[in-house]
Amino acid sequence: MGKKQFKAESKRLLDLMINSIYTNKEIFLREIISNASDAIDKLCYLSLTDDKVGLSRDDFRIDLIVDKAARTLTVRDNGIGMTLAEAESNLGVIAKSGSFQFKGEMEQDKTEDLSIIGQFGVGFYSAFMVADEVTVLSRRYGEEQGVQWQSKGADGYTVIPIEKETVGTDVIMHLKPDTEDEVYGSYLEVWKLKALIRKYSDYVRWPIKMDVEHQERFETGEKNDDGSPKYDYRMVTENETINSMVPIWQRSKSEVTDDDCIAWYKEKNRDRKDPCALVRVNAEGTVSYKAMLFVPGEQNENVFSGDNKGGITLYSNGVMIMEKCDKLLHEYFDFVKGVVDSPDLSLNISREILQHDRQLRIIGQNLEKRIKGELEKLMKEDREKYEEFFRNFGTDLKCGVCDEYGRYQEFLRDLLLFYTDKDRQVSLREYAEAMPESQQAVYYASADTLRHAMELPQCEQVRARGFELIYLTSPLDEMVVENLREVNGKRFCNVVTDELGFDTEEEKKAAEEREIENRELLDFVKESIGDEVAKVRLSRKLASRPCCLTSEGPLTLEMERYFRSGPSEEMRKLRATRVLELNPEHPAFEAVRAAFEGDREKGKKLAKILWVLAEMNAGVEVEDTGEFTELVSELF
Repeated sequence: MGKKQFKAESKRLLDLMINSIYTNKEIFLREIISNASDAIDKLCYLSLTDDKVGLSRDDFRIDLIVDKAARTLTVRDNGIGMTLAEAESNLGVIAKSGSFQFKGEMEQDKTEDLSIIGQFGVGFYSAFMVADEVTVLSRRYGEEQGVQWQSKGADGYTVIPIEKETVGTDVIMHLKPDTEDEVYGSYLEVWKLKALIRKYSDYVRWPIKMDVEHQERFETGEKNDDGSPKYDYRMVTENETINSMVPIWQRSKSEVTDDDCIAWYKEKNRDRKDPCALVRVNAEGTVSYKAMLFVPGEQNENVFSGDNKGGITLYSNGVMIMEKCDKLLHEYFDFVKGVVDSPDLSLNISREILQHDRQLRIIGQNLEKRIKGELEKLMKEDREKYEEFFRNFGTDLKCGVCDEYGRYQEFLRDLLLFYTDKDRQVSLREYAEAMPESQQAVYYASADTLRHAMELPQCEQVRARGFELIYLTSPLDEMVVENLREVNGKRFCNVVTDELGFDTEEEKKAAEEREIENRELLDFVKESIGDEVAKVRLSRKLASRPCCLTSEGPLTLEMERYFRSGPSEEMRKLRATRVLELNPEHPAFEAVRAAFEGDREKGKKLAKILWVLAEMNAGVEVEDTGEFTELVSELF
């Protein structure tokens, strides 16, 4: 029979598919194996009602045969096979899928548990990415005659009847010559084929077998000088099953314990530590899927290289579709690792990406609720382990609170932990439950370290009233509380910049009068310090300390410290508007007043000393420590 031509549109599609649709040439093996699996599925289904098939489930298999001399790789199955007409119809017209048609017929019969991987009729042609000639030998179940389909690509194909002893299909790929850019011969190496099978097709339900050579020790029949048997080594070939077939996440909890899952996770991810949480899901409904997710017990060592990311591997019917699917979970759960397997995904023509993400959104929403529930359970039942988790991945959750203008803040707020002055970490829910009725706000102090935040002088009055303080140690923490705004209707209050709300109206009025009375002195202090300070005023927050440094406006001192390490010069120049607050009840204030009235030069020195003390208490770097030393020395 002469060569037949693909239709014009099929030629264009074949060229597009080989050069554009698939991003990775190695994907061809996944596609050919998937087609073989589909063929076996069909015959296995038929065997349920036709006892003439003569094969049980244990008899079905897929074989890989390597012939380095001929430079061919063969994928053989003992599935349903094809007639001559079917070969010409399914292989001669690109994007015509027999599997898709078969699936449609079975769905009309409401057949359950039928998973057909290939639905587009183009996966077979991925073979031309690595092969310059493809030969298909096939015989359909129930037919006496076989068929040979052969093609070298877009120039056409031949299809002829042949004699074939067994039912099933052989796909024989003659690999292209090696080039500088691509070593096609690597697909004839056993190690390479094993790696690809385990990466993409490890969980295909039928055994994938291949001849594998390995070294074997044997007795030579001779004796050593001491009379012990002498041994030698030889290479032997065994036909091995390469794939696992049934993935661990497909098995029920009665078959596989949580400890088994954890052991699998540690081996798969080369993780030394047990995960701190495990989520197992077997969902049926609008979208059916199985999932096994892990929250790592520690950060990856390569945290700065980007390799610390988790990642969900996406499968469809046991065939890997995406190694790291970034559309399942939001970034705040980026650290989660695991697998999701669903037969209901709408894949694009290359099966490498999804046509649309409706199913993923449904799966992702359900998984995030399960992850959150597991973390809340961990917080309640094993607080030490949860605090360790939060040290590792709390930043991800905080960023999630701030992302998209606080869109996810309600979902994440109960997972956050904050240090307090009662030497503990609390969630906002726990903080609110312990809050006395008289407390009108959630008080917090922000600094570069926990110790420094605890030592801020503005905290004194809050502590004196028995209210618990939350300590923030990074600009991100400040952004978090700005997004959260309140706890159970009570506002967040920054003890450094906000009104504490402790004064009565009479006390406020008295403080305003006192400010007016001391206006000339306060202006003198500001003039003595210079332009570094924007304002000097009397403080209503201080108890035992002489002074403190605060700020006005949206930029706080902590944010300024963050911006100083920023990438741009403009960012590094940003400065908070500084305000010096003096304690009118402290002896230092009286000393400044006395110097102002009797020795203004001394008064200037005292004012500068108080300014530097306030900077030091606020954790601001003192620019001229030498001048400060001289000022203090002159007072002796």
